[in-house]
Amino acid sequence: MTSFGKYLIFIKNLLVRRESFKTYVKLTIDECVNVGVNSIFIVTIVSVFMGAVTTVQTAHNLVSPFIPDYVISLVVRDMTILELAPTIIAIIFAGKVGSNIAGELGTMRITEQIDALEIMGINANSYLVLPKVIASIIMYPMLVVISAFLTIYGGYATGILTGLVSGPDYIYGIRFEFIEENVSFALTKSIVFAFLVASISSYKGFYTDGGALEVGKASTSAVTNSCIAILLADYGLAQLFLA
Repeated sequence: MTSFGKYLIFIKNLLVRRESFKTYVKLTIDECVNVGVNSIFIVTIVSVFMGAVTTVQTAHNLVSPFIPDYVISLVVRDMTILELAPTIIAIIFAGKVGSNIAGELGTMRITEQIDALEIMGINANSYLVLPKVIASIIMYPMLVVISAFLTIYGGYATGILTGLVSGPDYIYGIRFEFIEENVSFALTKSIVFAFLVASISSYKGFYTDGGALEVGKASTSAVTNSCIAILLADYGLAQLFLA
């Protein structure tokens, strides 16, 4: 509880004694590149193979002659939008971006750069962390949209190349009884996950104490705690929106 209270105080300090708006615009744009653009490659690889594997496994489990082929793409679509794109990619996001944030801030802490900012009267919480949180909230939903498209496309390509499902059947399944609210739910989840990953990783890195060994431990702790928070939030949001 002590750590959780310290985390809440840390979040509150992001919003006090802020710098000028122009300063945050530049910092946020730089962080958007680090957080979003530099993550596109890994998101692309993971998403395509998620779609391929989901399609193959679904096709081999739907062996009944009474189940039409278009159900394969329907399952891939709903799994992708509701869970695979927002949640699995969030785990990847925590591993890549979260560990990078924690390592960067941890290094700044042990080299006394954060102390120097505070001595100059700058709110280091707000100056260093707020742009990272804003950039994550902006960029991660975009990564989720890209991931969802690539996952469904990866399933489409795999279904055609392996002969498990025809192109028209796959397209029909994607369109069949589509629920628009699922997209809103996925984007809501992505915003929550982005905030959790960025804030928890920043918190772990910001309060690193010791030397290089502790920076590594902070990065590991940031990823672990972010993943746990993602899973808990995923369950809570599912209960809230889908009950």
